Amino acid sequence: MNKLYMLLMGVVILGASACGGGAGTGATQTEVATPALAIEKPQLTFGFIKLTDMAPLAIAKELGYFEDEGLFVTIEAQSNWKNVLDRVIDGQLDGSHMLSGQPIAAGAGFGRQAELITPFSMDLNGNGITVSNDVWSAMKPHITMGSDGLPVHPIKADALKPVVADYKSNGKPFKMGMVFPVSTHNYEIRYWLAAAGIHPGMYTADNIQGQVDADVLLSVTPPPQMPATLEAGTIYGYCVGEPWNQQAVFKGIGVPVTTNYDIWKNNPEKVFVMRKDFAEKYPNTTIAITKALIRAAKWLDNPSNRPAAVGILSKPDYVGADSVVIANSMTGTFEFERGDKRSMPDFNVFFRYHATYPFYSDGIWFLTQMRRWGQIPDPKPADWYHSKIKEIYRPDLWMQAAEALVAEGKLTMEEIPETDGYKAPTTDFIDGNSYDGKDPIGYINSFQIGIKEEAL
Repeated sequence: MNKLYMLLMGVVILGASACGGGAGTGATQTEVATPALAIEKPQLTFGFIKLTDMAPLAIAKELGYFEDEGLFVTIEAQSNWKNVLDRVIDGQLDGSHMLSGQPIAAGAGFGRQAELITPFSMDLNGNGITVSNDVWSAMKPHITMGSDGLPVHPIKADALKPVVADYKSNGKPFKMGMVFPVSTHNYEIRYWLAAAGIHPGMYTADNIQGQVDADVLLSVTPPPQMPATLEAGTIYGYCVGEPWNQQAVFKGIGVPVTTNYDIWKNNPEKVFVMRKDFAEKYPNTTIAITKALIRAAKWLDNPSNRPAAVGILSKPDYVGADSVVIANSMTGTFEFERGDKRSMPDFNVFFRYHATYPFYSDGIWFLTQMRRWGQIPDPKPADWYHSKIKEIYRPDLWMQAAEALVAEGKLTMEEIPETDGYKAPTTDFIDGNSYDGKDPIGYINSFQIGIKEEAL
């Protein structure tokens, strides 16, 4: 009988319908008042970038989940991901919506260094790769069409390869955008390109743009500026989160060709990040923040709540995009070429599949990609990957928050994963390659393009 179960037996009476709740987003539970945590720092300021996956922050604030924990939170939009990182490290923000790779790189020797942690994973999936109308027209002859006259998905970069070769033969570099060097977007577009034999370039000490040997030149553009940069012809495609792929469709300037759900099903996306010394100085506040965010994620994954979430996110204080554009991906659909809207119930996942739990194996995947593309320049032994991620990903803090929510009747036992922190090996990638977080060296060596590692 574990500690959590004994706690449940002592203080919680769950409604009968909650016992078989599965993902539990619609389960009925009896909530129980428990002593509030002694909050050390009630006034907090958090940052975010204008993307739909900041939703747990907006919902926790708008639905009063932060206030339920004794927290009075101000949420501020930030101009770009570097600004987010700098302001958290400098203490101007108490925490922030952040790219999963940012706290990892900050502890692994790439870019600005700091001790950052994450107790909460914000979502799964949610990105897309969009190309200009001209590139789409050139790709189309190389795409398999279905009996309904529509493209068969997933569309691999094999269809882009002859287009890139044509640009190259005409002396025209093929340029695409991504949001930050350690973003999921950078690693996803690199994965998609490399799986088709298109080299996305290597990072070296002399080339921090990651363009050595590149067939496609990738460069950084802030997410909200992606559509305008594409329209200006500065780039011919990009990888970004929503609503900036759907906005290209609405503006008629580009076509999303794939989503990151097709590149890696249920891949981890953003995390909530704070400094390690913040969590040590304000332990109860850290747990309270995590509790509020878990509740918000659970609320978000009840499909009946998504229209209300769209309304909240469309406010200027949050994403600020047209609600029709946000709804296109937040309500279970995704539009590729204009009029080609398809059902994608898992495009934005905030709670199901234990999405909020910070799995070590998810973090190790980012470390393998940093090493694969040269951002981590020196060989590392397998143990380094495991010990490094355990400094940054903090499922112990998530578990404390979840246990408190179970005691209060706001979470069920089924909603807590039974895990050692590592997901089971998976082949749910666009190229069918296998990933096992317990074997980072074998994974790095499994690719045709990228650094090959020697076992140390």
